[in-house]
Amino acid sequence: MRKKTNMSDRTLLLAGNWKMNHDHLEAISSVQKLAWALEDAKLDESRCEVVVIPPFTDIRSVQTLVQGDKLWLKYGAQDVSQHAPGAHTGEIAATFLTRLGCSYVVIGHSERRADNHETNEVVAAKVRAALSAELTPILCVGESLQQRQEKTHVDFTLDQLEESLAGFDASALEGLVIAYEPVWAIGTGETATAADAAEMAAAIRARLAEKYGNGMAESTRILYGGSVKADNVAEIVADADVDGALVGGASLSGPDFAALCKAAVAK
Repeated sequence: MRKKTNMSDRTLLLAGNWKMNHDHLEAISSVQKLAWALEDAKLDESRCEVVVIPPFTDIRSVQTLVQGDKLWLKYGAQDVSQHAPGAHTGEIAATFLTRLGCSYVVIGHSERRADNHETNEVVAAKVRAALSAELTPILCVGESLQQRQEKTHVDFTLDQLEESLAGFDASALEGLVIAYEPVWAIGTGETATAADAAEMAAAIRARLAEKYGNGMAESTRILYGGSVKADNVAEIVADADVDGALVGGASLSGPDFAALCKAAVAK
């Protein structure tokens, strides 16, 4: 059973990051199957928020389907530019995503940090761009295997968190979502234990309270990401400080993602 504190009333958030998978036609099929499977599962939308995060080229198709069929799913983008619209070839401005009806945007994913050399400074600029366009950032932080083995994982992740939110005050960060994703558990089949996820979520919430106050810390949703599946999600989100999951491969199949969502809210 999902435990709750008296101070917490955070809605479970299950976000499926498709990464570079599914073209726009596959996206339509996947979202349709997800919606049907969620309906069959009789998932109570008041108990959780289900989000799909497709590639940029799929967003318009997903928007048309979600809005046209009045689905209760939400959707977002996998990245955003730190720049305002202008001469930035290949970039996608936050305002473009807002116009497409996106609710969320993933920022600072470990693959972006590694493959595109995104620094915490760049991540902070992207968070600012997202917030200015009324998008909710899903800010990703997490350690490497070496840092965990050296037992510096908590300090590293909290430093990453602080630097990625540098220059913000609590009022600016209302609605922020943080995803703890241990790099060594992403796409590897390895999963941090529920205790590992709970330890880091508690540390993140404590640091948010220290920096921004208890109100902001209690309202911020903290997700776990890293090889989340239907058979492990319930244990991961059972802790009061873990408010959902950032799901990778298990979100590509609509029925599989629906099964994961059902497992996450099951009592």
